[in-house]
Amino acid sequence: MPTPYRDTTAPERRMLETMVDRNRTELIETARGLTEEQARRRLVVSLTTPIGLLKHAAVAERIWFQVILAGLPADQCDGPTERGDASFLVGDDETLADVIAEFERASERSREIAGNYDLDVTRTHPRAGEVSLRWIYLLLLEDFARHAGHGDILREQLTVEV
Repeated sequence: MPTPYRDTTAPERRMLETMVDRNRTELIETARGLTEEQARRRLVVSLTTPIGLLKHAAVAERIWFQVILAGLPADQCDGPTERGDASFLVGDDETLADVIAEFERASERSREIAGNYDLDVTRTHPRAGEVSLRWIYLLLLEDFARHAGHGDILREQLTVEV
């Protein structure tokens, strides 16, 4: 994976890939080092937890790259693809390390799939309509950055003594 600021004047595709990877890493870092209890602790009304954010991000990777871009049916994806609240659910038998590894695997598969397509290739999303790979990169860049911000706040609440 590239270093966060290495490709600041690179061609568009390289910058998009680098920035998505940067936000993937930032999201992971919001949870890395937390205890299992901290990672699962709910501090907000929603199902948002540090570990849940990573699970949700892995689902997003599968939906956008495996289902939408590559056209795989959900049962041929390498994990869950159910969006919404279900995407935040983590099994009792799954550890933080397991979910980080799941997100990293999903991200790697996304890189592999995306490498086969031009930025201008389009696919039909059931709600968004026609989307390009460029748009998918921008969507996930925004989504992962937003969730890393959520993770930063949760981590602060979990680790700062009052």
